[in-house]
Amino acid sequence: MIMNSQQSTERALVVGVGLKKDPVGEIKESLAELEELVYAAGAEIIAVATQLVTQWNPSTLIGRGKVSEIKKMIDDCEPNLVVVDHQLSGVQIRNLEDQWKLRVIDRNQLILDIFAKRAQSYEGKLQVELAQLMDQMPRMVGAWLSSLSRQGGGIGTKGPGEKALEIDRRRMQERIIQIKSQLETVKKQRKEHRRSRERKHVPSLALIGYTNSGKSTLLNKLTNSKVMTKDMVFATLDPVTRKVYLTDSQQAVITDTVGFIRRLPKELIEAFQATLEESASADILLHVIDFSSEQWDQQIQTIDELIVKFNWQEKPRIYIFNKSDLISKEKQFQVDRHPRVFVSGTQGTGIDNLKNLMVKTLKDLRTEYQFFFPKSDEYLIYDLARVAEITKKESASKGTLCYASLASQNLGPWKSFIVESEKKTKSLI
Repeated sequence: MIMNSQQSTERALVVGVGLKKDPVGEIKESLAELEELVYAAGAEIIAVATQLVTQWNPSTLIGRGKVSEIKKMIDDCEPNLVVVDHQLSGVQIRNLEDQWKLRVIDRNQLILDIFAKRAQSYEGKLQVELAQLMDQMPRMVGAWLSSLSRQGGGIGTKGPGEKALEIDRRRMQERIIQIKSQLETVKKQRKEHRRSRERKHVPSLALIGYTNSGKSTLLNKLTNSKVMTKDMVFATLDPVTRKVYLTDSQQAVITDTVGFIRRLPKELIEAFQATLEESASADILLHVIDFSSEQWDQQIQTIDELIVKFNWQEKPRIYIFNKSDLISKEKQFQVDRHPRVFVSGTQGTGIDNLKNLMVKTLKDLRTEYQFFFPKSDEYLIYDLARVAEITKKESASKGTLCYASLASQNLGPWKSFIVESEKKTKSLI
């Protein structure tokens, strides 16, 4: 585990890897991102090595020659940690550590370590622990088998190893079951909170996007909150929900969630299901993009792929190009994503435009209906106005005819008041 830089600065050698058939630019961007992650974990990068291979080596991931070359670099610059920009098996980690005589971690372990440092809430810590356990299970098996293979075939050498492995695996499995049970309780609590908002017919929006794109800063500007903001990756892990007034009469809730990154560990995605459900239940996704980043277009693609993976692609989406105060107007004309808005979370520019677009998008989710309320039920018109936009009311001898628009999920209590045909409408007036 990487220690905090305030306690003991780690000296890391970073290894970028890729297949020769992969785009070179993509490999470079991934390596640059890994370096940012290493700094975020509190380590100092003292050397960088790269390797392109035709196919992955099952024993060491990279070729023998590169393993030897990196060993010489280690002897020269004396790091105490090697970080590899790829997922490593337990066997590969053990073999590389044997060759290089120091600790080796991969991209997944680094990300999980950062999450472990950032987690503050009970729920966040549980989710990170679950992700770490699920990540360690297959590595542990590989590492044990690799160790046992070197013990030889002597009597009594293999049995105790298998027994120890079984004990470790059983303990980890029991802890995984325990954490999943605890997280299931958290999921039920969150579901109840969402149901409460739905009963009150409050629209919900979720801020999603690449890590460090400025989601929390935007949340603060939109809701006049003071949620913690830091210029670092994965500063926010726990969902934060706040009320926002879009107009004098319309309000909604916005949830800020954990940021994403390319090649996000699948164990982390699985462990954070309770958190991700906050975005899954939102009426609208607010996709925040760091427009000042040189990789902003690639970051959009990463989020688009995750949206498909999470099956959110049918949800309405607003593209929010943040930090636009750092970008020229000419660059804004190059953007072809719609609907879109250019803002600056720190300066506050474009916030009114964003609210107007949110109002319009929520309105587009609504359908026009005609309702007729008999005299005895006219008092319900007030309740309808709380969840619908009433555009017109016409009094009749037997009651009141209302023209209103509302979201389909709020239609349930009002179905019996719908006027089905124009002919029926005329007969009521």
